[in-house]
Amino acid sequence: MAIDYKQAGVDVEAGYSAVKLMKDYVKSTYDKNVVGDLGSFGGFYSLSDAPDGDVLVAGTDGVGTKLKYAFVLDKHDTIGIDAVAMCVNDIVCQGARPLIFLDYIAISKLVPEKVAEIVKGVAEGCKQAGCALIGGETAEMPGFYAQDEYDIAGFSCGIAKKNKIINGSTIKAGDVLVGLKSSGIHSNGYSLVRKLFNPIKEELLAYDEELGATPAEVLLTPTRIYVKSILDIISKYEIKGIAHITGGGFIENIPRILPKGLGVDIDLTSYELPAIFKALAKRSGIENRKLYNTFNMGIGMVLAVSPEIAEEVRAYANEIGEEAVILGKVTEGEGVRL
Repeated sequence: MAIDYKQAGVDVEAGYSAVKLMKDYVKSTYDKNVVGDLGSFGGFYSLSDAPDGDVLVAGTDGVGTKLKYAFVLDKHDTIGIDAVAMCVNDIVCQGARPLIFLDYIAISKLVPEKVAEIVKGVAEGCKQAGCALIGGETAEMPGFYAQDEYDIAGFSCGIAKKNKIINGSTIKAGDVLVGLKSSGIHSNGYSLVRKLFNPIKEELLAYDEELGATPAEVLLTPTRIYVKSILDIISKYEIKGIAHITGGGFIENIPRILPKGLGVDIDLTSYELPAIFKALAKRSGIENRKLYNTFNMGIGMVLAVSPEIAEEVRAYANEIGEEAVILGKVTEGEGVRL
């Protein structure tokens, strides 16, 4: 019997509905310096009326139920990287350079060594992103979280020039999508993953032929941080739009950067599907489209560029340490065609 994300306990449609319901409350707080609207990968706040003035770009997120594997394995030194990645990867989609990061850790019982391990990961993530960890909060909440459990979330703020913001507005039919490979599942879809890979220590530490590694190694691989690569690429090439492939996969995230009336054709033969996603497909039994609407399926970032420079951008991304592929193209007609 197939099991999908909703059956695993996550209703993405309810999430979309919540955003619609809260929009009016959010907008009621806006002043003249707020730029844009909900739905982008970052929130914008202008510091100047000048066309080339500075704009703050902010993002906040958490790690989600990937934490369950950290609890079971008592491994806490990389989960902070995920917390940073989920925020700064959104910010850089707008072409902004992350400046600062703050973390929030809520824990059942404050064990100094454990909290230090978590923050060690946060600091490593900040180093990878080139931003400063300037503060945070650790809340001890006995009786609220289960014993030995905690939650972690973060907030990051970056900066960009108003006339340099990348928002997808110039994307047109015929443009090409360059995909940057992920380091694994990253930090989305774990409520379903936990139904497919039991969070039991002995099972997670046993070598899995299908994965070519232990599930523990694969499932706690930190989210890749693309900030330095993206900032390097946009300093040399005109990148029209950037999509961070998080919750909702290709299906929800790529259309977020497209002007109305445009869609994309994805070439699924353009790269080899990593072993973990083959395993998730096999174990879940769900249809292809739902897989690409839940997981990143091996691609963590998608860049939209003009066809004339697509191959050059792909080659340069590989040169600076990314694994890049020509993933597909922009077409007339809305939607993501796989």
